Amino acid sequence: MKNSTVLISGASVAGPALAYWLHRHGFTPTIVERAPALREGGYAVDFRGQAHLSVLRRMGILADLKRARTGTGSMSYVNSAGKPLAELPADLFAGDLEILRGDLARILYDATKEHTEYVFGDSITSLSEDADGVSVTFERGAPRRFDLVIGADGLHSTTRRLAFGPEEQFVKHLGVYCAIFTTANHLGLDHTGHAYRTASRLAAMYSARDNTEAKAVFYFGSPLLDLDRHDVTRQQAVLAEHFAGNGWQCRRLLHDMRYATDFYFDSVGQVHMNTWSRGRVALVGDAAYCPSSLSGMGSGLALVGAYVLAGELAAAHGDHRVAFTRFEQEMRAYAEGCQKMGDGVAKLMVPGSRFLAALLNRYYKIMPYLPGKNMAANIARKAAENITLRDYGTLTRR
Repeated sequence: MKNSTVLISGASVAGPALAYWLHRHGFTPTIVERAPALREGGYAVDFRGQAHLSVLRRMGILADLKRARTGTGSMSYVNSAGKPLAELPADLFAGDLEILRGDLARILYDATKEHTEYVFGDSITSLSEDADGVSVTFERGAPRRFDLVIGADGLHSTTRRLAFGPEEQFVKHLGVYCAIFTTANHLGLDHTGHAYRTASRLAAMYSARDNTEAKAVFYFGSPLLDLDRHDVTRQQAVLAEHFAGNGWQCRRLLHDMRYATDFYFDSVGQVHMNTWSRGRVALVGDAAYCPSSLSGMGSGLALVGAYVLAGELAAAHGDHRVAFTRFEQEMRAYAEGCQKMGDGVAKLMVPGSRFLAALLNRYYKIMPYLPGKNMAANIARKAAENITLRDYGTLTRR
């Protein structure tokens, strides 16, 4: 086996999933993660269709995910007094299986920690490739050598920046920002959620962990802002400014936000690249083809990509040039189809005028009675299943 040592940047979803399959195929994976520990919290992510579920089943973690599933049902759009105006079906939001991102990360970590070296609290600072491998320097740790380096470090990938160029060359901002954090389930939501939409703003709550807590979610329309992604105080101030006087539960949620330990804030964007590899460095998951958090496809796409990338490396006996090319051939059309699910969703989530917001609320109210009421969910399912996965099982060594 050529190129047996592989450094993976990112310990969220794509990184641990890739490490799992690399180990199964006889490679030696190492994961470096900027955060000091696994990232808890985050929004609910969903899987739908046989492509997603078959990868989870082959990994042996499908039962674990089912035990930790949210069990969320339909979601209701409400008015400022909290009265439901419209109800959207669970399949549109939760797919076949929905789980909190933090719970998913924990399950993936538990499935890989015995055979993967995890380095938390560090990050790659430079990559220097030669004919035999890649010399890597880190913020804190000593320099090391690896045969291959894979960036699985998300929308704002450091690996992508170092190997391919500045973020602005590849990330398309969709005109929306998102924030999410854990809060008390003071509405008594029972495996459901409420959303309140006004012009360019949407605030929502949905229950989590058997209704013992809730997730507060905010979306607002905005061009790119000059914000430090690590300055939580400033991010919270910006969010409070956009939702001041917005009505419904916003005042209470913004108060509770100050005490949340898992506050997350980021722009909503997609990643578009002509190639996902350069020499001995490749990208997978959001770092390569982020469909945006609004698409509902990110985690499933990350898991499928990790399965295919590891499988193609095994099929090519570690020849990265062959494997990376085949990886793109297998994944390109599938990723682009999933990205289309995110196109246009931003304007539907946070319409730019009060008139459009009211129009959408009225449309959702009558949607259950219209022909094609399941069209959006069916389109999502079709996109999620639009790939035929190769069986790399015969190449598994461990």
